[in-house]
Amino acid sequence: MKNCNILTFAAIGAAALLTFTSCGKKQQAMGSDQAPQIGVMTVEQGNSTLNSAYSATIKGKTDIEVRPLVSGFITKVCVDEGQAVKKGQTLFVLDQVQYQAAVEQAQAAVASAKTALESARLTAANKQRLFDKNIISEYENQLAKNQLAQAEASLSQANANLTSAKKNLSYTVVTAPSDGFVGSIPNREGSLASPSMMTPLTTVSDNSDIYAYFSLNEKDVLEMTEGGKIALNKAIADMPEVQLQLADGSIYPETGKVATVSGVIDSSTGAANVRARFRNINGMLRSGSTGQILIPNHKENVILVPQKATFEIQDRRFIYVVNDSNKTVSTAITVAPENDGQQFVVTSGLTPGQKIVVEGVGTKVRDNMEIQPVDAAAAAAAQQAAAAQQGAQQAAR
Repeated sequence: MKNCNILTFAAIGAAALLTFTSCGKKQQAMGSDQAPQIGVMTVEQGNSTLNSAYSATIKGKTDIEVRPLVSGFITKVCVDEGQAVKKGQTLFVLDQVQYQAAVEQAQAAVASAKTALESARLTAANKQRLFDKNIISEYENQLAKNQLAQAEASLSQANANLTSAKKNLSYTVVTAPSDGFVGSIPNREGSLASPSMMTPLTTVSDNSDIYAYFSLNEKDVLEMTEGGKIALNKAIADMPEVQLQLADGSIYPETGKVATVSGVIDSSTGAANVRARFRNINGMLRSGSTGQILIPNHKENVILVPQKATFEIQDRRFIYVVNDSNKTVSTAITVAPENDGQQFVVTSGLTPGQKIVVEGVGTKVRDNMEIQPVDAAAAAAAQQAAAAQQGAQQAAR
């Protein structure tokens, strides 16, 4: 009888265990069938200021090639590459021996011409006295005057040659044409320099202000002038201040102003050259650098969506719209070319009041998927508040 009771209790326990296990599996299955909670937002109209980016080349206010005016071997390089220099500062010294000798020779020629001139003056004065006494003929007197004029001309020529020789000697000292920074120096001591050389001795860049050169296409120019309704100069004056994004992605702290737009559109590129001017603080920017010009575009009553809420298929951009049944609907949209790296301006495909998915796009959300919509902004705010409270509690401990 005891064995029968034991078997009965075992059977009851097994049945209970099977029932419990079965219920647990059903609950798990029911839990797994529940729609996931996904962050969404309601599309609304608003204002935006997004930047249009244009590749730019940075150049100094002036980039002056330094070339020698006389030929000679370089005997001294007085500066180094990248050094800041002042106007008139010595950059190079060329061999001065032959030019110094030419100056001394010209000085000797001047002294000889002066002596010859004094002799001609004495002769002319003496001939004039003799002519006045009718001792010599008018021919002899005129000949003495001509010799005096020739001596005066010889002295003038000797002085001119001396000036030229001194000028050539001064050219052996090559100086900076302006304030700025020294570029590369391809030729060093011992190299032959001449006015006909292809490569300059160096380049001095005046970087007190710098220019960023970029291009606007014909459509951009027409938009600036509102299809030709306003003058180009006025359109330039009315343009907002622009920013310069450096090669490392950082934004240059000084804003710039578009100064000029070329009046001719290049037929080969279909673009007009534009120049923006920036103040070069602490000589931070150097000629030859590159970056991007960011021109702000203010738009009103537009639809903005996070970039993370969109995805691309074959060069078309899509977004998940949540319908009345809380199911996702893949919807094609078009966006403006300008963006700030975080948001897109939607030009078609969405209307205000629609709900879109902003979380899990490209990972756990798919088309025609049932979800439990959660206000993404409210959830983020609650999470931040909880984190702040937890931080305060830990600090109190």
